[in-house]
Amino acid sequence: MNPIRFVALGDSLTEGVGDPVGEGWRGWAALLAGGLSGEPVAFTNLAVSGAQTRDVVERQLPTALALRPDVASVVVGVNDTLRCTFDIHAVATRLDTVYGAFARRGVTLLTACLPDPGEMLGLPAVLARPLARRQRAVNTVVHALSERHGAVHLHAAEGAWISDRTMWSADRLHPGERGHRQLATRFHALLAESGRATGPAPSAEPEFPVPTRSASLWWLATQGSAWVARRCTDLLPQLLTLAADELRHRARGTSARLDLRAAAAVSAALGAVSVGAVSLGERRADVA
Repeated sequence: MNPIRFVALGDSLTEGVGDPVGEGWRGWAALLAGGLSGEPVAFTNLAVSGAQTRDVVERQLPTALALRPDVASVVVGVNDTLRCTFDIHAVATRLDTVYGAFARRGVTLLTACLPDPGEMLGLPAVLARPLARRQRAVNTVVHALSERHGAVHLHAAEGAWISDRTMWSADRLHPGERGHRQLATRFHALLAESGRATGPAPSAEPEFPVPTRSASLWWLATQGSAWVARRCTDLLPQLLTLAADELRHRARGTSARLDLRAAAAVSAALGAVSVGAVSLGERRADVA
């Protein structure tokens, strides 16, 4: 009997950042892999720190399809919200492409909506609101496309785990080991309900001690500061522009317009993806 093939796509969350093992990262996907079957599972992690939806489509998807997976996870989008190039229409189009590629091949697809990075980082409200608006837009798209393509979808954007500091690493953006285990156990429960996970559930309890405060501060002062610096050169100028726009609307009492504008952009993006799917189906029917 051939082993179940599980391929994970995405960014630093799926790469395992926050859950160090040896010289590298482990993460929720690796923890989940062992519980998919009572037999050995062939697990490949293609996720890369900093990846955006474009990277998943152009670099990770072709490799993943070549591996002919039985199960594939696609958890990505936060990095898109942290870039000046953020475009919810492009995000929707790319995710639809990736989800559809797996769904058409009968692959069990795993997706998740994620917490707002501004809230997790504790940014001032005027800076956090634009990021929250973007993350809500991405989550809405992920919800809709997950349902369309029959994905096993994990609602991870809210709940007690977000405010539980024991779930999170020193950078306040990536889960720690306990948080990664939370994601793995919740995904396993969803898969087990439908009989698609027959192995033992991952343990929710950490295997390694929580990093000391001094170790966490050292990480932030070295690797963490570099992470912030890389993103500030790209995100900060636009984030300040968004914040200024936020302040202007607040002063005029028109803040609701920003939410309406974002909601309209999401609706248009999903509408365009739906029209594209219908057109593709018609072309296939004509060819048949």
